[in-house]
Amino acid sequence: MKKVIKTDQAPSAIGPYSQGIDLGNLVFTSGQIPLNPKTGQLVADDIQAAARQSMDNVKAVLEAAGTSLQNVIKTTVFVKDLNDFAAVNEVYGSYFEGDCPARSCVQVAKLPMDALVEIEAIAIK
Repeated sequence: MKKVIKTDQAPSAIGPYSQGIDLGNLVFTSGQIPLNPKTGQLVADDIQAAARQSMDNVKAVLEAAGTSLQNVIKTTVFVKDLNDFAAVNEVYGSYFEGDCPARSCVQVAKLPMDALVEIEAIAIK
C-alpha cells in the first residue's frame, strides 16, 4: 500500500508531488533542493552549505517515514555545475557511515528555483 510522506522538517512540495512515498519496505524521496524548511529560503551562495541543506532535507523525509540515511540503497545527485562535484562529494560522504549507497551524479541545465544541487534517495525500512 502506497503512503504519502509529509513532514514539516523538510520543505513542502513546491509543485504537484509528495515529499516522499512509503511503499512497503521501500521509501522514495522526491528530489530535495537546498530550501530551509523553517525559513523557506534557498541556500544559493555556497555549494557545500547547499549540499548540506539538501542532505538534511532528505534525512528529514526518511526519518518521517521511519527509516534513516543508513538504510539508503541508492541516491541521485543533480548539480548545476559538475565542477562542484568534489565539494558536494565531501559533504555527501559525511552523511554516511560505513558502506555508502549506490549513486548517480549528473550535471543538469537548470534545477527548480535555480538551485545549485538536488538530491533524491531510495531507502529500505
